[in-house]
Amino acid sequence: MRILIIGLLALQLCTWSAEAVAGEAPRARQAPVVDGTPDDVAWNQGDWVELQYSIIGTNPTSEDFSGRYKVVWTPEFLYVLAEITDDVLVDSTANPLKSYWNDDTLEFFVDEDASGGNHHKNDSAYAYHVALDNQVVDIGPDGEPALYPTHVVAAWKRDLAHPHRIYWEARIAVYAEGADTARKLTENETLGFMLAYCDADTANGRDHFFGDVEIDPVNGDRNRGYIDASVFGKLTLVE
Repeated sequence: MRILIIGLLALQLCTWSAEAVAGEAPRARQAPVVDGTPDDVAWNQGDWVELQYSIIGTNPTSEDFSGRYKVVWTPEFLYVLAEITDDVLVDSTANPLKSYWNDDTLEFFVDEDASGGNHHKNDSAYAYHVALDNQVVDIGPDGEPALYPTHVVAAWKRDLAHPHRIYWEARIAVYAEGADTARKLTENETLGFMLAYCDADTANGRDHFFGDVEIDPVNGDRNRGYIDASVFGKLTLVE
């Protein structure tokens, strides 16, 4: 009996550990409309994930910045709803390919096969920076910033009941390495995934950078997501 109890406890602990590491995205029976309005039926599903880990900067007050998000999926796309509280929205650079990380930016990190590894100048994974004008930028295989309008479509709106809160919706197509077209998504597959937000209070650059994954620093640097997909979290697609 004692052996059985120990075995069951070990199994339970393993289950808890897996749940702590891998988030789950439920399948949406009806795809949400990407318009920045969080009233789609799909958003009744899934759990909120907090942006609680500092990547750059000090911890802001909740009035300065706080954020959380949900993910659902269909066979065609991932869908994300982010709820962001930010007292100052900054979009100081008109050229979307210049200093895009220094404005208020929602950032999606996607590794389609959760294989991890360096993706800085290749397309084995992506770090999509979505600006306030909803243009989408990442470093291309040639090492230069490039626009990815077919990969991510996004829209945001203010919550009129909370003047410093915005809702940001996004539709993300998932691309395998080297592919020119997005692939289908299937139940029970696991992707590498992380979400972060660049918070800029002035035109002098971002003051905070917060994500949903705690990243171990390399030589004091936690800003590793745009280089190394191994720091992404894991997202499992469930029915």
